[in-house]
Amino acid sequence: MKVKTQSKKVNKAWLNDHVNDTYVKLAQKEGYRARAAYKLKEIDEQLGLIKPGHTVVDLGSTPGAWSQYVRRRLSPAGAAAGQLNGCIIALDVLPMEPVEGVTFLLGDFREPEVLQQLEDALQGRAVDVVVSDMAPNLSGIESADTARIAHLVELAVDFACQHLKPEGALVVKLFHGSGYGELVALFKRSFKTVKPLKPKASRDKSSETFLVGMGLKNAA
Repeated sequence: MKVKTQSKKVNKAWLNDHVNDTYVKLAQKEGYRARAAYKLKEIDEQLGLIKPGHTVVDLGSTPGAWSQYVRRRLSPAGAAAGQLNGCIIALDVLPMEPVEGVTFLLGDFREPEVLQQLEDALQGRAVDVVVSDMAPNLSGIESADTARIAHLVELAVDFACQHLKPEGALVVKLFHGSGYGELVALFKRSFKTVKPLKPKASRDKSSETFLVGMGLKNAA
């Protein structure tokens, strides 16, 4: 009984924090599906990554807040609908409600056939920016979770190295903890400039952080 009571208290506290969260309220007001949009917005505004005319790939896109933000950045008027100057391809293992102008692929990024679908959708276009909010289902076993997170980041880096323009950028979500240093090292081997960022919209209690790699080191 104590466990259930504790669980209810935690859930109630989380719900209270969530309902009163500045970014949750802002997302509702501005039409974003999740507060996560403001994490990418802050990263983009700080580094100037996404520009009209760009081709952007959004990995782990559901529910679609990052795609919504990118869509507005590629719109001449910053609108959520209407004219679009650029290309956005989104992918996730979970279904996503359509975002106007965004090509969505349902599938697991770890599977070669899904990766092939993504490459087909690009139609030979080089990518300006890859953004990845991918996260595995966590088991609570640190060693297993670290390996799962690392695998997704490694796949995103590999995809970026193969498809980005030489001056392109990759944004990934990852978590502080064991394995973090190795992933930073992987970024430094792959990109000319590497920046770790913790946006204000990322909750203080969370170990979540973001790595941005800019400019491929071994561009053809």
